[in-house]
Amino acid sequence: MPDAIFADPRLAKIYDAFDGPRLDLDLYLGIAAEVEARSVLDVGCGTGRLAVLLASSGRTVVGVDPALASLEIARAKDSRVTWIHGDATTLPQMSVDLATMTGNVAQVFLGDDWEATLRGVHGALRPGGHFAFETRRPEERAWEDWARVKPRVLVGVREQFDLLDVSMPFVTFRHTYGFPDGSVITSDSTLRFRSRAEVSHSLVRCGFEVVDVRDAPDRPGREHVFLARKVS
Repeated sequence: MPDAIFADPRLAKIYDAFDGPRLDLDLYLGIAAEVEARSVLDVGCGTGRLAVLLASSGRTVVGVDPALASLEIARAKDSRVTWIHGDATTLPQMSVDLATMTGNVAQVFLGDDWEATLRGVHGALRPGGHFAFETRRPEERAWEDWARVKPRVLVGVREQFDLLDVSMPFVTFRHTYGFPDGSVITSDSTLRFRSRAEVSHSLVRCGFEVVDVRDAPDRPGREHVFLARKVS
C-alpha cells in the first residue's frame, strides 16, 4: 500500500509545495533526448511533475502510480498524459522507448517486489528500450542528515520529520503534518538502500544490461543514476 504522504488526499494536495523545486528532473529530460525517446513510461509518477514536462516536449507519456490521491492531482495537470492507477506489475500492453523512476521510487521496493517491478518495466519497453532511475548510495549515509531536519511551515501546514529506525538495508522515518484546523496526519515510510553492485546484478537478472551509472547533478556524490537497456 502507498504511504499516507502519497495516498491521503489532504497530503497529496500539499505534496508539491513541500517537495519544492524538482532540480533532478532536468537529468531525465536530458536522458530522454539522449536516447531519442518518443514514448516514455514514468513509474511511480506521483503528482505527475516529470510526466507533464515530458508531454510538454511532444512525447507520448504514460504515468503509473498506486496512490490514487496523487494520481488525481496529476490528472488535473495534463490530459495529454495517460494516467494509470496501478504499478509496473499491472500495466496494460505497451512498447515504450524509455521508462523512468525518479526520486525515491526505486527504494520503496523492500523485497521481491523490486525484481517484480524490474520485470514489469522490462515488459513495457520495446526491444532495446532504456530504463533510467536513481538510488541513494548507502555509503553516504543520507539518514544522518535526515536526523537533523528541522520542522517547517508551508501553505499553513507544519511538517515535522523524525528518523525512526536504521536497520540496514532499511531506513524508516515519519512525516507528521499539522493542519490549521488542529488535525494531524502522520505518514511512515521505509526505504531500502542497495549497493551499486546489488542494483546492477538485479538488472541483469531481469533482462537488462547496464549502459551507464552516473552522478546525480542535484545531489553530487550522493546517488547513482542507472541507465539500463532491455536486451532479452
